[in-house]
Amino acid sequence: MIQRIQTVYLLLVGILSAGVMAILPYGTDKNGEALLAQDNFLVLGLYVGSAILALITIFLFKNRQLQFVLGRINILLNFILLGVFVYWSLTLSGETVVSEKGIGMMIPVISIVLLVVANKAIKKDENLVKSVDRLR
Repeated sequence: MIQRIQTVYLLLVGILSAGVMAILPYGTDKNGEALLAQDNFLVLGLYVGSAILALITIFLFKNRQLQFVLGRINILLNFILLGVFVYWSLTLSGETVVSEKGIGMMIPVISIVLLVVANKAIKKDENLVKSVDRLR
């Protein structure tokens, strides 16, 4: 059952986390150069971890409970990444590292929304299977 709607949502999270993070900068430094995720190992690790976790979750369609738990862990991972971005943008004063915020800081927010919708679809499937089992 890989053709379910949550697969599309999880695939979008994987594409956002793995592909778009390499293109969109999360900020610019004081010299006007774009800061990409490849420049910072923490950000790169969190993005790649989120992408791998989303792709692993897609192929666990037979175990919906584990799929739901991995979706929640991925949401937590994206909240940590969002927290890192917010921390950097609020605590760094002046022109130290991040001078201007980039559109790449919105990737965790979009990923969180897609993961929540995917978890709702997984829960809906689980409830449907439970209701069919009660009829037997």
